[in-house]
Amino acid sequence: MVTALKPLTDRVSRGLSRDEILEAHAHYESTTQRWTPAKKYYELLPVVYRRLAEEWGVEVTWEECVAYGLSVRQWPAFPDSAEAVKYLKQHYKLIVLTNTDNLSFSGSNARLDVHFDGVYTAEDIGSYKPADRNFDYMIETLKRNGIEKHEILHTAESMFHDHAPANKHGLANCWIYRRHEKEGFGATMNPGEMPEYNFRFNSMMDLVLAHQAEVQA
Repeated sequence: MVTALKPLTDRVSRGLSRDEILEAHAHYESTTQRWTPAKKYYELLPVVYRRLAEEWGVEVTWEECVAYGLSVRQWPAFPDSAEAVKYLKQHYKLIVLTNTDNLSFSGSNARLDVHFDGVYTAEDIGSYKPADRNFDYMIETLKRNGIEKHEILHTAESMFHDHAPANKHGLANCWIYRRHEKEGFGATMNPGEMPEYNFRFNSMMDLVLAHQAEVQA
């Protein structure tokens, strides 16, 4: 995300820290998702780009904004993610509940190189996490496929998008706390009161290592 925003941030007159960029992006992304929940993610991000440009006093063309929206398919996965999900796939059904659209997620899926047992996008549902609608959709669809709510372990980074609604919907949850050495919430909104969680790991690979240790015990 930060790399894809460089054509904009490089033109800002003052220096912006990485966290300033991420926090501003989080604000406009969540606001735009709330006001226009039916927009596809790659259509929503150009609006976010324009709002950021306005806040930072940079003139941009709509074509630049659109290019940012289309860049999602090139955003890299975390270095440990592909290996981790391939391991977990051997032991569990893997379901994706994502705030991206189908086209954008196809790029992420190609980098992860694993077949997910279900992919539920914001485009499919017509709203964005943390909306109740997204979690209701997931729970209802999984039940149709023989997976009960008590069998779900909702695994994610975002306290705002994922863990607060997971608490609300009575889901067991696992926090992947990649920002454990940093303050703030990065590219996600502050959830306010911190949600509870059942497990916490600093990466997906740490989750895998814990599972391997449990299996071998």
